[in-house]
Order: sequence, then C-alpha cells, then structure tokens
Amino acid sequence: MDNANNDPSTNDKNERLADFFFEIGTMRRIQRMLRQTLLVEDSSDTIASHSYRVTLIGWHLAKLAGADPYKVVMMCLTHDLGEIRSNDHNWVHKRYVKIYEEEITKDQLGSLPFDDLYKISQEYEERESLESKLAKDADIIDQILLLREYQWQGSIEAGIWLEGKRDELGARPLDRLKTPEARALGETLYERNPSEWWKDLWTNKNR
Repeated sequence: MDNANNDPSTNDKNERLADFFFEIGTMRRIQRMLRQTLLVEDSSDTIASHSYRVTLIGWHLAKLAGADPYKVVMMCLTHDLGEIRSNDHNWVHKRYVKIYEEEITKDQLGSLPFDDLYKISQEYEERESLESKLAKDADIIDQILLLREYQWQGSIEAGIWLEGKRDELGARPLDRLKTPEARALGETLYERNPSEWWKDLWTNKNR
C-alpha cells in the first residue's frame, strides 16, 4: 500500500486541490455582466469562455513578443479567478460595489499547496513585467473580439464601445493596448470581419 495515501499532509493537500478544482468549475456558470449594458443576450459569454480565449490570445502574443509563454498563459488563466467569489461587475456596478481583490486572491490562491499561482497573480496585478502587460492586452483583445462579434450581429451599442464613446477618457479598447504586438493585432481586428474565418471553407455539398 502506498504510504502517501495515509499521509495526513498529502490528504490535506489533495482535499484543498479538490475544493479548488470544484471552485474553478463554477466559472462556467458565471455570466459576464456586460450583457446588461450591451443589450445582448449571450449565455455563452461566461468567465470560463472568456478566460479560455484570453489564454490562447496571450500565448500567441507572448510568442510574437519573445516573452515567456508559460507565464503569460498562467496569468491569462488566473486573471479572473477572483470573480468566482466577487462575481463580474460592469461599469455601472463598479460605481457602487467595493471588491476586496487582494483578500480574495490570498484566500483563493495563497492557500494552495504551491505558491506559484499566487505569485503569478501578484505579478499580473503589478503590471510591470512584459508578461503581465501581454496578459492584460490579451484580456482587452478578447473584449475587442467580442464587441466586433456583437457589432457584426447588428449591435449599435457594441459599435459605440469600440469607438470609445462609453469610456470616461474617450479611449477605444484599441487605445488601451500597451504592447506593439497587441496593438498590431487589435488594428487588424477593427478591420477584419468575424465571419472571415470560414469564407474559404463553406460548401453546399457533402464530401
């Protein structure tokens, strides 16, 4: 019999990990609150689906910028974990709600058997390293993608957001990108149509 199975410290670690993974699973059920102000009905836009695309964007930005892909990916995967406990808030909610982000991060990640994710999360929030800037840019790029998708479906409000007319500084999402790699990609997204990806794939005949 494996002695590790009877080791209380091992059992404690596995129980903590089990709780953490169950908590992560709830990200699929937390819908993002921009739906209220964008006037869209999109049940597919959850914290989990957002984080998934942000992660793939971040990996490619890291490769383009010569940064550490692993670190950027982990920042992207964890950047919204706190919203499991605080929920997502749009710009109206933020006027009235205070979120104790540092406390959430410490309780959520600081108690894990390994402190890597906690350190990565702290680095992301400091926004000083290239990797943290790329991860934040990936977050904004996903927002641009989503707005372009809604605009393509006819959302007037999404177009207003893309032009920065809902930003208190009048800045477009594109203008908030910090790295040249993200900026170049963002400019392409403003011009590229969301349906371009399948224009050479469609056919009315089965093989």
